[in-house]
Amino acid sequence: MSHDTISKRELHSTTDIEPLKPQPGPEGGAQAWLTLAGSFLVNYSTFGLINSFGFFQNYYQNYAFHNVPPSTIAFIGTLQIMLTNILGAISGALCDSYNVKYLYTASGLGLVSSMIVLSYINHGPLWQAFLVQGLFMGLSIAFGAQPALVAAGQHFKQRRAFAMAIVIGGCALGGVCFPLMLSQLVPKVGFSWSLRLASFKVAMCYSTAIAISTSKHARKPLRGIFHSLVDFGGFQDRRYLVLAIGAWFANVGIWIPNYYIETYCMIIDPTAPIKGYLLPLINGTSILGMILGGLMGDQIGRLNVLYHMALILGLLCTMWALSSTVTILVAFAILFGFFSGAYVALVPSAVGQISPDEKLGGRIGAFYSLVAFSSVVGTPVGGLLITDHTKGGYQGVILYAGATLSLGGVLMLASRLLHDTSLRARW
Repeated sequence: MSHDTISKRELHSTTDIEPLKPQPGPEGGAQAWLTLAGSFLVNYSTFGLINSFGFFQNYYQNYAFHNVPPSTIAFIGTLQIMLTNILGAISGALCDSYNVKYLYTASGLGLVSSMIVLSYINHGPLWQAFLVQGLFMGLSIAFGAQPALVAAGQHFKQRRAFAMAIVIGGCALGGVCFPLMLSQLVPKVGFSWSLRLASFKVAMCYSTAIAISTSKHARKPLRGIFHSLVDFGGFQDRRYLVLAIGAWFANVGIWIPNYYIETYCMIIDPTAPIKGYLLPLINGTSILGMILGGLMGDQIGRLNVLYHMALILGLLCTMWALSSTVTILVAFAILFGFFSGAYVALVPSAVGQISPDEKLGGRIGAFYSLVAFSSVVGTPVGGLLITDHTKGGYQGVILYAGATLSLGGVLMLASRLLHDTSLRARW
């Protein structure tokens, strides 16, 4: 056989072979776990502050803006939640295209700056608090919290639910630590310096996250980013669509206990010392729920666990409605915190389960963009259902929470059945 013949055969064979597609790397490793730790720290700082808004609500209502209706003050926290979810499609897709360090840098600078500015204007007009804490802080959180989920999801597939649970555990831990920190510091150094010290802690968390985090996917060209920024293609999948609608209804009710359980406790027993710790108790027990829920999701299927969590949360609201002692209310807070933690941790991993890896950020972001609008009809509408400050006056808002959570669970079950009619299958 001649050299020319061999060359022609080699040339022919190499042109017929399709380019090799990059294979996903093994799970774990130093980079994966360091990125997971960085995502935890970012969510500790971002959603940790969102989960701590009950502290700000109490301070504003009793000191800074005592002449402003509580429902008006509550919209500051609602605006943060809305912006975080609505902008999730953009920040998530940006994380698919660019190194997460850039997003963390912008988010961290914005969040720390807004906290410092807020420390100087806390006794000014209410519109300043809306602008700084609601709008500016909400925007900063949006470009940190969602990329933290995406960055962790890029490094894990088989154990994605567990990884997501760890990341979201930062939200709950922040929701425990920030209120306790601020409540201890304010009587000693005042609100302004307490907020500045908290901003220093946030800066340390972000700096560490920037140093240890990496993005798994290569940078995409700029011309292709606009398509992925708003990746609503997932809604063409019935499983994705029904799951999103179910999450919308569940999200209406899931925040209601966090906002109203302390005032309800004051009705049952105004002198109960535990009333100021019920919110940290919900956030604290949710950490265990997030971890165990993530492990269960990886073992028996994320959707299989998810719809059960939503239905259980709906049933637990019956326990809240029937509670007549502080002991029962504390038991409700522990159980609700645990199961809500499992629910919150499983939602993004369930979305990732039916989304292509290269579109994970855009799909999760688009999902939460729809869910974002549930915050408008959640706690504000729930507050309107409180007829008076008696046990009976709270029955409307409690039943509202239970009904929306139960409806969300039923729709998530429907999404699960669209995957496979056999509930024994691992989904």
